[in-house]
Amino acid sequence: MTEPTNADGDTRGPLAPDRGPPRARRRTFAAVLGDLRAVDGALYGAVAATSTPTLDRALRRLSHAADHAKVSLGIAGALALGGARPRRAALVGVGAVAVASVSANLLGKRLVRRARPDREAARVTVDRHVPMPASASFPSGHTASAVAFATAVGVILPVAAVPLGALAGAVGYSRVHTGVHYPGDVAAGAVLGIASAAVALAVAAAAPAAGPRPVRPPAAA
Repeated sequence: MTEPTNADGDTRGPLAPDRGPPRARRRTFAAVLGDLRAVDGALYGAVAATSTPTLDRALRRLSHAADHAKVSLGIAGALALGGARPRRAALVGVGAVAVASVSANLLGKRLVRRARPDREAARVTVDRHVPMPASASFPSGHTASAVAFATAVGVILPVAAVPLGALAGAVGYSRVHTGVHYPGDVAAGAVLGIASAAVALAVAAAAPAAGPRPVRPPAAA
């Protein structure tokens, strides 16, 4: 049975499938996404245009130090020299970094494939430059790893939550400051980092329950 047609031979009419609302929703989504990209680009441009010569060198060095999560792994090594609780925090923190790194680099970047910012067009001063990565821009892997580590360690070791959180925030901002990421990439990386920490903490909490149960001595007769 064919679809009912009108006098012009098309299928539009009261009996035709209603394709309006889905298309309208897609148009609305595309418009909102376009607006968010415009805001993201404007924020990137504002950071690039703001002169901060006293911060440029420090943030460039921090961005370099955060390559391959070296900052987080160094802190984990220092924590491992402490007692049982700091060692557990370090272990879970490293696990969170691993989850964040895999999620950002093997999933997020391959799925979204957002191009890196045009640093030259934005006139980011050369004093801020770090090597522009060849990978996709979204999400920020540096931010994801730093936030994952800070969140996981902070839950187990609350005294470290504020300094590690501030450090993770600085790492994220340094990626925008040096011109290699949009602010939206950093925000997405932070969300991914929190989710990765939650996964690592859940695995750590379930680990003792998965182990062998202690053997109880038989009750005395």
